[in-house]
Amino acid sequence: QVRLVESGGGLVQPGGSLRLSCAASGFTSRYFGIGWFRQAPGKEREGISCIISHDGNTYYADSVKGRFTISRDNARDTVYLQMNSLNPEDTAVYYCAASMAIGSWWDVTEYEYWGQGTQVTVSS
Repeated sequence: QVRLVESGGGLVQPGGSLRLSCAASGFTSRYFGIGWFRQAPGKEREGISCIISHDGNTYYADSVKGRFTISRDNARDTVYLQMNSLNPEDTAVYYCAASMAIGSWWDVTEYEYWGQGTQVTVSS
């Protein structure tokens, strides 16, 4: 049973930082990619970052490039999203997702498995 569990969300002031975690279990192979997505109220789910487990290649949406960093700890089967310089536009539910074969990393349809999401609210 493949399972993804996000944690680390919360309320933060503008300019602050948070680190999200995505703990994975049930995978039989490490050759997959993990993506982070977010969905704000009334908006579509947006791909913001991805990391390819076997080679460590990373990808970012322009909206978060230079502020967010994705990383992985294969020994813990966990992927992290370090978020700095947060602003109110970053407020959303953040999801991690896993794919066995990623083509377009930002495309929600490329991912087979999803976590339940964690709320991030940026507000003063």
